Amino acid sequence: MMIKALVATLTLIGVLGVRADVPKDYPDFPYPATNYQEDNRGQFHFSTRGGWMNDVNAPLYYRGVYHLYYQHNPFSLVWDTMHWGHATSTDLVHWTQRPIALDPHVHPGDLWSGGGVVDTGNTSGLKAGDDDPIIVYSGTNGVTVFYSLDGGNTFKTYADGKKVATPGGTSRDPKVFWDPESKHWGMVVWSDEGGNGLDFYTSTNLLDWTFASRYQADWAFECPNMIRMPIDGGYRWVLHDGSGEYQVGDWDGTAFHTDWTGPQKINQTNTYAGSGYYAALNFSNLPNDRVVSMAWQGENQGSSWTGNASFPVDLKLKHTSDGLRVVSNPIPELASLRENTQTLKNLTVADERHALPGGDTYELETTLDVRKASKVSLRLHASPDGWFDGQIVYDAKAQTLDGTPLRPVDGKIKLHLLVDRGQLDVFGNDGEVYQSYNVNFDSLPGGNGIDLVADGRVQVESLTVTQLASIWKHRAESTLTTNVEGEWYPARGTWSDVAGGKQGQSSGDGFYLSKASGSDFTLDGDVKLVDGIAAALTFRADKDASQHYTVNVDAGANVVKLWRPGRDIATVPFQVERGRTYHFKVVANGPSLKVWVDGNQVIDATDDTITSGQFGMNVYNGTAVVQNLTVR
Repeated sequence: MMIKALVATLTLIGVLGVRADVPKDYPDFPYPATNYQEDNRGQFHFSTRGGWMNDVNAPLYYRGVYHLYYQHNPFSLVWDTMHWGHATSTDLVHWTQRPIALDPHVHPGDLWSGGGVVDTGNTSGLKAGDDDPIIVYSGTNGVTVFYSLDGGNTFKTYADGKKVATPGGTSRDPKVFWDPESKHWGMVVWSDEGGNGLDFYTSTNLLDWTFASRYQADWAFECPNMIRMPIDGGYRWVLHDGSGEYQVGDWDGTAFHTDWTGPQKINQTNTYAGSGYYAALNFSNLPNDRVVSMAWQGENQGSSWTGNASFPVDLKLKHTSDGLRVVSNPIPELASLRENTQTLKNLTVADERHALPGGDTYELETTLDVRKASKVSLRLHASPDGWFDGQIVYDAKAQTLDGTPLRPVDGKIKLHLLVDRGQLDVFGNDGEVYQSYNVNFDSLPGGNGIDLVADGRVQVESLTVTQLASIWKHRAESTLTTNVEGEWYPARGTWSDVAGGKQGQSSGDGFYLSKASGSDFTLDGDVKLVDGIAAALTFRADKDASQHYTVNVDAGANVVKLWRPGRDIATVPFQVERGRTYHFKVVANGPSLKVWVDGNQVIDATDDTITSGQFGMNVYNGTAVVQNLTVR
């Protein structure tokens, strides 16, 4: 999408230590280390580890993992030279940064906004292995296809980048959906031919597309989306654009039809490119007709990143007094972040400011009787002197929440707020109102209170404030694929994330350890000696690796060696090649220690010195990369 007005001159080339003009090996992981604690960095809203992010791209669910792709410039704080960034989660809440998914040095065309699907039926015929093809669509003034055969981690270009659909005029932002009635795939693409409108295409194989119809709509601009949503025992289709304007209608297999004369809005704020809500898409391939949506929030910036994603919401169709509407509520997985809770009941506030406990990042839920009030405000991150960083205001006479209609039910309104360090999400009356903002909640250190301000008399039926933990507190390893639970830490040496896994550098012995430990187990892992002497897996280690077992490939002596401090337990001749990946399997059963390399058993030894300890990896006098570390 076009966001020229947002492009500034500040870049991060020096900060990130990378150069945008030098092609990188694919996939690349060009991110600086971070603890995700920078000023304004959301603690439960996803933001990219470094660089610029904008539109959500191709969110999808595959075999227990949620994949979030997004428009991304990893080398700058501003929009330029779009890549597709990538993050994954197993619960839609805790996100882990992954290597670049689409790279303009590798994948042709403008890698702008687009959607994607999981081809579970292999209708494309692209499957080659255990994983189902994951197919994504991008490109401007014509649609280009990319596909992944490794679960969404890396992508190949289909047919050398040929355009599979080319709408008239200026066009961009393809989104693909499945229609179970016609048993066809559908694609919707924004185009300005003859004015704003949406071109629809159909396909049976996700690769060959036929023009089906055009829906002319002045309101529809950029980033279209089509969602099949359950209601009244059947289904209706929701068509929305980048600003969240939508219409409810029907899809006959080739065209969208509606009797609506104008659109409604999913998010009732001033939505535009770079605002607190834009370019939302829902996750494809979710079970049970669930619709989960995330958007771009663009008014947030820190020292090493720009932009963040909105907190995921469940979308549903609901009959209201105004007709059929899309309602939004935070996903129930939010519960995993809840910590301590404080609740007030039956509190009366009349023509006064009432101070309430707040916090750094929290959730606020309240039911207010507003029949005798003219206005009520919740001021957030407030201080005793009356200063506050943000507020929401309900006008009881106009029956509006920050300008959006919100009618009381039996004289009462429900409010649900998510307050992060740089973000605010507001939900009214069980999601009939949904508003999201970027707010600087760090402007006044220590001002973490809440002020409830009433003009007239407000009866607080209940008000609950729940502290929310950081999703980054125990974040997973960004590029190390492992099932080893527990926090990882460097014991010695310098360790960093690279696209191929966890990289260690050390002039002597360097260790990277998990706090997880074991006694009897099978340990698998891939090790690659980049340069230097040895790369290894470590097990049964103590916390500082003063005691451990380690099995390595040693290029200095051309051996595979099992050792512990003070003793080489077994040494086997082995021609070691730097730059080659070796797969280790270690079976530890009491004093019995057996080792396989690339499927061949090379060591069968006995040592009873260390009976249990932590798992980890090792590099000696050089650089090594370890990946796919699993314990069973």
